[in-house]
Amino acid sequence: MTAAADRIRLEPSWKARVGDYLLRPEMQALSAFLRERRAAGARIYPPPADIFAAFDATPFERAKVVILGQDPYHGPGQSHGLCFSVRPGVRVPPSLQNMYKEIERDMGIPRPDHGYLMPWAERGVLLLNAVLTVEQGQPGSHQGKGWEGFTDHVLETLDRECEGLVFMLWGSYAQKRGRIVDPRRHRVLRTTHPSPLSAYRGFLGSGHFSAANAYLERRGTAPIDWSLPSRQALEGL
Repeated sequence: MTAAADRIRLEPSWKARVGDYLLRPEMQALSAFLRERRAAGARIYPPPADIFAAFDATPFERAKVVILGQDPYHGPGQSHGLCFSVRPGVRVPPSLQNMYKEIERDMGIPRPDHGYLMPWAERGVLLLNAVLTVEQGQPGSHQGKGWEGFTDHVLETLDRECEGLVFMLWGSYAQKRGRIVDPRRHRVLRTTHPSPLSAYRGFLGSGHFSAANAYLERRGTAPIDWSLPSRQALEGL
């Protein structure tokens, strides 16, 4: 890693592996684009301090499962850097409601009363969006600006340096990005996206959460606890 990379704020285990990528010309162009959009008055989510939150919450060596999303939520107060997750007190988005529905069906775990997935991240679920920023009310507005190259590099690094991870690829977008992953080295789970438009065409009934745990256990790795504390319990932490 170069001296310039030392100035990048990224969790140390990730910085050691992917920090240099952020110094590439296309990433510098992305940084300039974000500054220009903010200067023009654009509201960009998540806040700057949360852009790399997924890496802070799940250090490289603790990753067991990777859930790959598309881009952050584009409504005020929703996105905080973990795909599919919202902070306590924010209405649970429809796709996440369907994820909870499938966990309840698949694992018998009751649905929580919030959408805050940080406990999953801390247990080894990397909640990674392919694009890490978005503008208010404009889904997909930062696609093609450079983030995809960085997150592809993250996936390539996980694929190369790890063995026995579970990749949950929901919907055609995630599956296209996930072609990087070698299914001989990892468990790759594919189905439709959990959004209300497609959840009933495969996601609901897929059994991905129990399948992930069964694979981890076969490899001698502790399974993921997919339960979440109540909102009241979170507030007491």
